[in-house]
Amino acid sequence: MAQLKKAWPSAHLRWLINPEWAPLLDENPDVDEVVIFPRNDFHGVQGWTRLPRWVTELRARASSELVLDFQGLLRSALLGRLCRRRQLIGLSDAREGARFFFDHAVAVNDSMHAVERYMALVGALGIAIDPPFSWKLPRGVAPSGFDGHQPFVLLHPFARGSGKSLANDDLVRLCKALGDVRVVIAGRRDEALPRIDNAIDLLNETSLLQLIWLIRHAQFVVSVDSGPMHIAAAITSRLVAIHTWSNPLRIGPFHRDALVWQHGFLVSVEELRAGARGCAMVDVEALGRYVARQWASTASAPH
Repeated sequence: MAQLKKAWPSAHLRWLINPEWAPLLDENPDVDEVVIFPRNDFHGVQGWTRLPRWVTELRARASSELVLDFQGLLRSALLGRLCRRRQLIGLSDAREGARFFFDHAVAVNDSMHAVERYMALVGALGIAIDPPFSWKLPRGVAPSGFDGHQPFVLLHPFARGSGKSLANDDLVRLCKALGDVRVVIAGRRDEALPRIDNAIDLLNETSLLQLIWLIRHAQFVVSVDSGPMHIAAAITSRLVAIHTWSNPLRIGPFHRDALVWQHGFLVSVEELRAGARGCAMVDVEALGRYVARQWASTASAPH
């Protein structure tokens, strides 16, 4: 949105978004209007009866000369088609038949990072893509009762994607290897955490804005491949992204100084792009000791 607003300062930019992600747009000066897609309101038979009225209201409110579909799914393409007056533009790798609803599909390929794919869509409009890119996320809100004056490492160890989460044993070993480091564990999970002496358990207790605050104030962030990892990657380079099977060159951190841990090797994003393998850190204990050293070097630095 920052690139669009810079190129077209007088344009009225709307963002159609699910309600759970709308806080990401708080305080964003480049977004003129946030339009909520209340997906949960349309479940079941009664939900389907509400849909026609909402669609009518959406078209009246959000009808636009140009619609950009960054998500590339059938639902986003249908909604884009409903709102577009002239053009709906999406990406060539859109799924679920979404491409059939586009007026134009911008060519992208499997070797491109997600950020590069989205910027290709903007660049196809004739807009200059000028890095470094700006991620204008909100400042966030401190969790109630949390002491943010003491340095800490933020750990996000669980993800919904199959095979991406840390096992309990690995989580305990990682925290133990961090030694005296104050560890805050955040995210979502149905199961309770195992006992970890040096960890503060905030699982299922933080809002999205509180999670953003924790990311901004942590001396270091360690996260599995997940939504919070992508948020962290937009906020800080003091990040280790844990990838098991997913490709970090496509969906990992974009900042060149962020780190990726995969298959027992720790490597910066810049080195990864150059084809380097990185430093051997074969287990979570080695990773924990590395993070502890980084924490010690930054714990007294202002952020």
